[in-house]
This record gives sequence, C-alpha cells and structure tokens, in this order.
Amino acid sequence: MSIPLAIVLIYIVVLFLISFWAEKRARGGVENYVLAGRKLTTTLVTVSIVGLAIGGASTIGVAEQAYKVGLSAGWYTAAWGIGAICMGLLVAKKYRQLRISTIPELLERFYDKKGMVIGVFCQIIIQLVITSLQYIAGGTILHAMLPDIFSLTTGMLTSAVVFIGITFIGGMWSASLSNILNVLLIYVGIITATIVIVVQSGGLDSIIAQLPPATPYMSLIDGVGLMGILGWILVLVTVNLSLQSIIQISLGAKDVATAQRGFIIGGIMMLPIGFICALMGIIARVNYPNASAAMALPLMIMSLNPFLSGITLAALWAADISTACNLLLSSATLFSQDIYKQVYPEATEKQQLFVTKAAVLVLGALTLILAMTVSGIIQTIMIGLSLTAAFSVVVLFTLFAPGLCRKNSAFYTIAGGLVTLILWQLAPATRILPHVIYMEWLVCVIIFLAVYVVDTSPIKANALVAPDAEEASDSI
Repeated sequence: MSIPLAIVLIYIVVLFLISFWAEKRARGGVENYVLAGRKLTTTLVTVSIVGLAIGGASTIGVAEQAYKVGLSAGWYTAAWGIGAICMGLLVAKKYRQLRISTIPELLERFYDKKGMVIGVFCQIIIQLVITSLQYIAGGTILHAMLPDIFSLTTGMLTSAVVFIGITFIGGMWSASLSNILNVLLIYVGIITATIVIVVQSGGLDSIIAQLPPATPYMSLIDGVGLMGILGWILVLVTVNLSLQSIIQISLGAKDVATAQRGFIIGGIMMLPIGFICALMGIIARVNYPNASAAMALPLMIMSLNPFLSGITLAALWAADISTACNLLLSSATLFSQDIYKQVYPEATEKQQLFVTKAAVLVLGALTLILAMTVSGIIQTIMIGLSLTAAFSVVVLFTLFAPGLCRKNSAFYTIAGGLVTLILWQLAPATRILPHVIYMEWLVCVIIFLAVYVVDTSPIKANALVAPDAEEASDSI
C-alpha cells in the first residue's frame, strides 16, 4: 500500500470515529443535531467558520487562478476573512438575540409567508451549488494523489460518501469537532509544503526569474485587478452576513461573545492562507507550464516526498470535507425547518430529526449530480454567492432600519435579486457594471426602498426578542 493511500485511509477512519463520538452529543432533538444544542465554544466556532471558508475554492481554486494571473488570486480567501470579521463585528449579536434557526425563519417572523418561501428556495440553491464544487475539488485531489486508484469520477464519489456520511452521523457536532482536525491539517500541511517547495525551487528569486514577464505574477493587485478584488470582498462580506450555513455556526455558539470572538479570530486566521496557495499555483506555472490550471496545486504537492505529499493532499481534501459538511447540514436544516415543518407543524422532534437526516442524504446525492456539470471553481462559486446580496439587504434593513421595512419587502427584493442574476447570465447587454455583485446590490437596494414607498403594510415590529443571557464558561 502506498504512503498517500495509507494516510487517506487513516484520515477517513479518524473522521468517522470523531463523527460516531459526536453522534452521542447530537442526540436529544433537532436543535442538538443542527445547532449543536447552541453549545459551541470559541474554538469550535473558529474552526467551523475557517473550515467552511477554506474549501475547494480557497485552495485548489485559488491555485488554479494564480496559475493564470498570479499572487492576487489569494485575495479570494482574504476576502472570506474580511467577511467573517464583518460578521463578528456587525451582526453576530443581532442574530443571536433573535433566537432563530434559519434565515427564512427570520423572513417569516418579520415579513410574510411568500418571502420565507422564496428565501428557502434561493438559500438551498446557493448552498447546493457551493457544495457541488467541493465534490469537484475533492475528486481532483484524490485523482492527483492516487491516479492508479481514483479517476476524477470515482474520486468525486468517494468524497461524496465521506462528506455525506460525516454530516449524516453527527450533524453540527460532527462537523465542528472534525474541523479541529481538518483545520490543523490544512494549516500545517499547506504551510509546510509551501516552505519545502520554495526551498526546493531555489528560493523566491529563482522562481520569479522563470515566470513569463507578460503576466504580473507577483503583484498583489494587477492580476485580478482592483475592481475584481473589491468585487470578491463585497461578495464575501455579503455572504457572511446572510448565508444560512454561516449564520448557523453563529447560532450554534453558546453565547453572543463566543460567536463574535470565533468569527473575528477565524477571519484573521484566513487572511494569509489564500496567498500561500496562490504562491503554490505560481510555482506550478514555472514547473508545469503545459499542465491544466486546475491541477496546479495537486501536481506541485505530488512532487514532494510521499509522506509530506500525502499529508498535504489529505489537508486539501480536509478543506473540502469541512466546507461540504457545513453546507449539507445547513441545506438539510432549511428543508426540515422551513419546508417540512411548515407543511407538518404537528411533527414530533423524532420525525423532524429523521427528515433532517434524510434530507442530508437526498441533497448530498443531488449535489453530486450537479458536480458533474459545472467547471471553473471560483467563477461558478462567485456567481452563486452573488445572490446572497438580496438576503443581506433584507437582513441589514431589518436589523438596523426596521422603519424602512414593509410586509412585501423581503419577497420582492429576493425575487429581484434572482431575476438580476438570471439576466446577467443570459443577457450580456445587462452587464453594465464590472461584476454581478455590484448590480445585485444596486437593484436590491432600489427595490427595497421602492417597496417602502408603495407598500403601506408594516412588518411585525414585535418580532424582536430580548438578548440571550447565556454566560457559560468557554471550554471544549
């Protein structure tokens, strides 16, 4: 048995052992399964948000982009970090005070049923698109690591089994506890591999001397461009303010301070890792000038000794696992809490838990099918994430300017965001701004304010609840 294969198998076994142990904590009802009983510590919140953010797009996708445009591709992951910090500083406290489980629950509480319905639909679609990309990245990693054992397809299937299995067994507890191992493996593996590869390549000066001069590979700005970088930052700040999987981590924290600290520390941790992956993509451009850009990072890592390459590729796979598990769980939570529970309000806790777990299996299978049809990791993910602008507009007005909110604001704003995204994709003439996220924010703010002018029905002003006062000690 090869060393990389042994490392992967050991890693899978350890993950499932953690998940089965976590399953004991997840017993006792739906809240324990989907929100870890609202008992996540600062450490668990930190590794959960880092694990969610540092996925296929932040590693394989960044290296793929850097292979083409250079170091500025690292801003994608830094933008995630900026978004997480904004979440911790701006709205984590507000969400905790509401004592909700999902974003659509907030929409129904303040607005109306149709706003909640379109919210569920769009949130699930966004998260399924992102989850599918983790399968692609996972399959790419396994294929690069063990080409004699895994094709891209069988690598994706294996990734799907692990992603879905871990989530199914222990829910939020499983995802958060396994992220302690995942995040440790990600940072140790990628940083160590980068240092070794730079040394083996003769140092940075030698690498820079061999790069094609026509592309600004070592510029922090020029490759992606200032407007592109600002677009990423706006998208990912938007995402952190309103995507269900991120909000669910915040809601799982044991108190407000824990949620805020976890997001701020996690955001700071994310800032450098994207540039490290981008540097690996640049080195791959020197060493493998005719390779597929998507294989840039795996190829570089496979050039290392078998033990280090196995550890590092397992770390990249860990990044996909940590992201996919949170996304699958939050999608299943949306289905069980905002669709099934609405249709069957008399359902027992046991029935709701069964439906949530069944949704993990079904949605996991759907995302695997979707993964077979998409390409271009960062481009695809940025398009899907842009739709969160509509949710962020609604959430920010609701929490900070409720006087401007009307009963129909949520529905028409989210519908407008969906139509804008569709037109951007199908009608290039509508692309009058440099990135779809700018158009999304402009259209959604205009629609929200227009509804305020024409609609006289107020939102439910008494929907806010008192802050929670949990002051449990911060320990794992």
